[in-house]
Amino acid sequence: MEYKIEDLTKEDAEYIGEKINEIVPREVDADEEEFVLKIENENGGIIGGCIAEAYEYHWSRMYLDTLWVDEHYRNQGIGSMLVREVERIAREKDCRVVTLGTASYMARPFYEKHGYTVFTTLKKPNGYISYSLVKYLNRDTPEYVPTNNSAARFRVSPGTDEDADVIREGIGTYSSAYEPEYESVGFDRKLVNRDGGFAAGMIADVNKGAYGFIDAVFVEEPLRLQGLGSYLLTEMEEFAKKHGASMILTNAGDWNVDFFRKNGYLLRGELKDVPQDHCCYELYKKI
Repeated sequence: MEYKIEDLTKEDAEYIGEKINEIVPREVDADEEEFVLKIENENGGIIGGCIAEAYEYHWSRMYLDTLWVDEHYRNQGIGSMLVREVERIAREKDCRVVTLGTASYMARPFYEKHGYTVFTTLKKPNGYISYSLVKYLNRDTPEYVPTNNSAARFRVSPGTDEDADVIREGIGTYSSAYEPEYESVGFDRKLVNRDGGFAAGMIADVNKGAYGFIDAVFVEEPLRLQGLGSYLLTEMEEFAKKHGASMILTNAGDWNVDFFRKNGYLLRGELKDVPQDHCCYELYKKI
């Protein structure tokens, strides 16, 4: 190969992000905004909270990234209060759907009671199953009212970055009883020509002993269909194997999913009409 592989610089990573934003269909372009919500008890301690991201305009999606309730306040309706507030904000932001991820040891039945449906499943190396769920906000879904709604005496309020740290620590402590804390190593590489010019790049990471995840792959337009992207995929897969990973995960849209499928990646789930008039996919490849 007339190209050599090198580590990405910060500037390279920013460049890849900018170029990918130019590639995706114009109607998919969106602004991102993060929301932190919290519920405090009478003493001002955080007893529950969530972190969500709204992808506005044509993407029109709210992603519920993290939801946590203190173990002493569970089954009192706090989680339902947070879900309802996330959905209220999503509607206010003209989001069409709310999506989220959970696992077999977590809260899938809770979300299904609130009208969420599973669109992907994946058995993880540790034996647990992860799920992606979605709720279309324009569909008529009966509102779920918890049997025990004693938490109604509390209120949901906006949180700070420090509150978000408390929420993440809470869910991390809970999850650690079921899953180990994986060490993550990055695979941020680029291909350069003989003169050192950028040709292609990839941003990815590997959880040692578990799986890898590809965030972005980009090849300069004049150099496409020459195998450069596939070469980076192969290098990343070998890197993941060396660190004990058994599969690679990634996301794609209908504008780039064929690239991954041609390289052996299989669909594990499809989210139809999100963004509107498009589809997005979750893919995997066992290695």
